Amino acid sequence: MPSANIEAIQRSYAGFRDRDIEGILSAMHADVEWVHPEGMAVYGLGGTKRGHAGIKEFLTRVPAVLGGMRLEPKEFIEQGDRVVVFGSRAVTSRRGTTVTLDFVHSWTMREGKATRMEDIFDTVVFHELIES
Repeated sequence: MPSANIEAIQRSYAGFRDRDIEGILSAMHADVEWVHPEGMAVYGLGGTKRGHAGIKEFLTRVPAVLGGMRLEPKEFIEQGDRVVVFGSRAVTSRRGTTVTLDFVHSWTMREGKATRMEDIFDTVVFHELIES
């Protein structure tokens, strides 16, 4: 039986799957930090976004850079207030090329909601896909 923290995060991934922004945000504290590698800043996707408004802004930027993305979380590991998720994402370029990339998402939780989510992935391959 998954914990309340893992269930909250799973709801967020379901929101991604269903393209439901409110579903994504349902697992996030209002003051959440949403962190992506600085190497993605050139595309407007890197750095730390704050709060629900920052996440919404990030999500509206993604279609300008990518043709699509599908996340597949595979393993959830919980230790204290931290949940680490190992998974893969199928990323499609604006030209229609799709590549599957592994990711690690580190979620810090408080009272059943995320206060921080850090996305860790191979930015070199991501850049190559965007530029192809």
